[in-house]
Amino acid sequence: MNTLTKIKAIQKLNKAEIEAGVESADASWHSVYKDSAYVYVGGLSYELTEGDVLAAFSQYGEIVSVNLVRDKSTGKSKGFCFLAYEDQRSTDRKSG
Repeated sequence: MNTLTKIKAIQKLNKAEIEAGVESADASWHSVYKDSAYVYVGGLSYELTEGDVLAAFSQYGEIVSVNLVRDKSTGKSKGFCFLAYEDQRSTDRKSG
């Protein structure tokens, strides 16, 4: 399944939860991932490299994996990535 298809599937799950009136955080599918050390980072410049992403986000904790998503045919960045931190607590300060 490609990334865009996964994102659309997640949006569908979110919509279904809203329509079903799920209000409890424990009842949401999100609760399964609440302790995850993975972070989605979007809106990146297409010019950034994995090293640039590491330099920018390592201030929050030790990064153990960077997946800068690239176009398969051109190799150019698609402007988003997935980061994995060594410690889940490093993910608590990213949004904003």
